[in-house]
Amino acid sequence: MAITVHLDEILRERGITGKELCAKIGITEANLSILRSGKASGVRFHTINKICYYLGCDVGDILHFDGRLEDKDEEL
Repeated sequence: MAITVHLDEILRERGITGKELCAKIGITEANLSILRSGKASGVRFHTINKICYYLGCDVGDILHFDGRLEDKDEEL
């Protein structure tokens, strides 16, 4: 995956559980789990905005791009 999610590390650093974050940002634990695992194919900017606001972090703290182009056709 060209973009990796480092949300678990930020949650640990802040001492916040996934359940607490879900309550603050208004998403289900299942959806947060999909995001945390890196299996999400998309995420709304509104959701990222809330995550960053409540965790006091920047987008680059939770999402990292490895410099590669990921092509869906290559995955098949």
